[in-house]
Amino acid sequence: MTTTWIAAHRSAVINPHEGFGLFETRGFTDRTVRQSLRLAGGGDALRIRLSNRYGKEPLRIGGAHLAVRTRGSGIDPGSDTPLRFSGAETATVPVGEELVSDPVELPVSAGEELTVSLYLPGDTGPSTYTAIPYDIGYAVPGERLSAELLEGAEELPTGHYLTGVDVLAPEGTRIAVAFGDSWIEGAATTPGADNSFPARLSRRLTRGWIVNQGISGNRLLTDEIGDHLLSRIDHDVLAVPGVSHVLIHIGLNDLGLPGHIAYPEPAEGPSAEEFIAGLTALADRLHAAGLTVLGSTIGPYRGTVHDGYDTETGQAVRSEVNAWLLGDGHPFDAVVDVAAAVADPDQPDRIRAEFNAGDGLHVNDAGAKAIADAVDVTLLDL
Repeated sequence: MTTTWIAAHRSAVINPHEGFGLFETRGFTDRTVRQSLRLAGGGDALRIRLSNRYGKEPLRIGGAHLAVRTRGSGIDPGSDTPLRFSGAETATVPVGEELVSDPVELPVSAGEELTVSLYLPGDTGPSTYTAIPYDIGYAVPGERLSAELLEGAEELPTGHYLTGVDVLAPEGTRIAVAFGDSWIEGAATTPGADNSFPARLSRRLTRGWIVNQGISGNRLLTDEIGDHLLSRIDHDVLAVPGVSHVLIHIGLNDLGLPGHIAYPEPAEGPSAEEFIAGLTALADRLHAAGLTVLGSTIGPYRGTVHDGYDTETGQAVRSEVNAWLLGDGHPFDAVVDVAAAVADPDQPDRIRAEFNAGDGLHVNDAGAKAIADAVDVTLLDL
């Protein structure tokens, strides 16, 4: 059987020098950083991806290990395996670059939890990071790569440097990339439960799987928290091995973040015409690469607790864009009505109470499940 490398996990990253203080950024000196992930698909071998894309200094890797996770910071010591990079156990990732490990001959399957431990001997400076990692990470002083448990570790709510796993899978295996904002990334769902709506949807598929390239706070048209979606296409979709479909949710931050960040000064996002033009350009670019593109309506957010986010102008744009998406003139292969899946039936511009994560802007685990259940899986004929 012929095999090829296919993405089985992805985490989109953010520039630590952006973000307006909405997420914690940090660096490391003489620390072992241990982070976990869950594979969306399996294969006969794997390789790990690390990124210094937004670093200001070369990133020194004093050692990296892969292991099967037990719980928390714990690993199965019998599975602990040093990673190598071009045959060496240490490496330096240049500024703006990424690094892929040598293959590890380890059969893995969908749903398996793995842990990657990095020893960072020097001052890394602010790290290239992920706002919403799969689970809480851990950091301890010194080199503790093989420690079964990291006693007294600092907990890390953000992910650092770890951006993906590829697996050696049968040739012809196809996957979807979930692409967009916090509703894609899974903000406000339970850490470590893999309950984002793309993850839940992935588990419904009978072949292939979905990897997640969401960034909380991301926008379609403007760099703010992460590069804007249109500029992320090449790196976060087209460069993902095995991609054939793209599932998109975007728009909440284009409509709400300008007012939130400027609050109490008034600020407006794009017009409906500008946003529709951006979505059309997004679909056209992905179609030109031969991909199937699934759009989605913009989720409800009326009454959110975030100051300045909910404006009448933004709500009007959302209504107009969603009407366009649900009509016949949009450029997508299909549209998932995300908004309807979680809307309060009596107040459809608000999230239904049992799906509300508490801030009126994000959905909880139950809401993510409702979205995943509302998707016709035949649209993802991978």
